[in-house]
Amino acid sequence: MPARHFVKYTFLKVDPAWRRLDDDVRAIDKREFAAACADFADGHLLRAFSTVGTRGDCDLMLLSQAENLDRIHEFHVVLGQSGLMKWTSIPHSFLAMTKPSEYSDESRLEVRPAHARYLFVYPFVKTRAWYLLSADERHAVMQEHIRVGREYPQIELNTSYSFGLDDQEFVVAFETDDASAFLDLVQRLRTTESSRYTLRDTPVFTCIDASVQRALSALDGVAVSAQLT
Repeated sequence: MPARHFVKYTFLKVDPAWRRLDDDVRAIDKREFAAACADFADGHLLRAFSTVGTRGDCDLMLLSQAENLDRIHEFHVVLGQSGLMKWTSIPHSFLAMTKPSEYSDESRLEVRPAHARYLFVYPFVKTRAWYLLSADERHAVMQEHIRVGREYPQIELNTSYSFGLDDQEFVVAFETDDASAFLDLVQRLRTTESSRYTLRDTPVFTCIDASVQRALSALDGVAVSAQLT
């Protein structure tokens, strides 16, 4: 049976004072950060996303995945040694793990986003009343939820599980090129029976797909400024 994976969503916020440092200093800080990412990405899934312009409390998100939790720990230790991280806080952080779904045969033991334009991420917690339902009742409720989701084939869902690992119960990540379709899907899901059992599904992060270099460039606009010049 394929191995399950640990999944880490790390959201970073850069101190505005960093943008006032000399260009050469910022360039070194970004190179060190990128080098740590490249080292981890050699053999592991690493995706970078920019949240500049979509959130006020974070600027960049890293999605990392490994079979070994220690490897994710080591990656963040090395990342923390970069010059950029001395100017950076982590306002949000979600740890989860993959496992087969109880309700669908479409679940994955790896999170493998398909490089669509947008990734929508949020932590999810169900009410305790949900877990008091019988297995058959939960299955019936979730079939409606799944049916609605399949009406939007342009949206890909990756679900991971956080029971006992982090504060949330699930981390859901929807990937699509069509942000309006995702908005419509979420609104539709509010009308389903399963919505009655949602305790928390915020904060919601609208993340824009980017290479590590492009996400770093968005932090101080250096690449954009050069193109405009």
